[in-house]
Amino acid sequence: MGRSGVRFLMVLVASIGVLGAACSSTGSSSQAVLRGLVRDEPLLVGDVVVTEVDRDGTQQPLTLRAAPKELLVVYFGFTSCPDVCPTTLADLRAARQRLGDDRAARVDLAMITVDPERDLPPVLVGYLGGFAPRFHAVRPADRGELTRAQDAFLAASSISVGDDGRVEVAHSTATYVVDAAGVVVVEWPFAAGIETMAHDLKVLFDRMDTAAGGA
Repeated sequence: MGRSGVRFLMVLVASIGVLGAACSSTGSSSQAVLRGLVRDEPLLVGDVVVTEVDRDGTQQPLTLRAAPKELLVVYFGFTSCPDVCPTTLADLRAARQRLGDDRAARVDLAMITVDPERDLPPVLVGYLGGFAPRFHAVRPADRGELTRAQDAFLAASSISVGDDGRVEVAHSTATYVVDAAGVVVVEWPFAAGIETMAHDLKVLFDRMDTAAGGA
């Protein structure tokens, strides 16, 4: 899968819910249907705590739920990923730009590296800075922390080293949008695209702002 020898594992989970159809251009956007994957029983991840790092390696706990009136996009990946991760993050960057400044500022990002041994804090922080103005660089303290986070999202990853010393990383490629209650409100499969991401973020903000009386 490319000169880096990195391969990817697309994890298919049974009973993943309903794939929302594209909404009509007419009617209330707060009632529009999400285009990503919406589960009949949403994943609840608000109790998951991971380790966020800054460039100099300082650590602090991060609870995987959005701030009030915001959305948190969670992604499992790694910085030396040759194609899937940068494509996904670039699409998210472009989708945010379609929301307008006010709403774009309410989209937060947490990338959890599945390759913490190589993704040292300055590498991870520098990488994410190229895709988002605000983000959480998450470098799990140990494999157990990573596994617990992955289990909550029904994600998976593995790392192996070949006889030639080449590192191969396999990981699931979904992107998750989490609200302030810690509920995964929509999931995007790889290559969902800019249009789908922008559409779903707009719908979620419309719903949120309508519920709050337009705040």
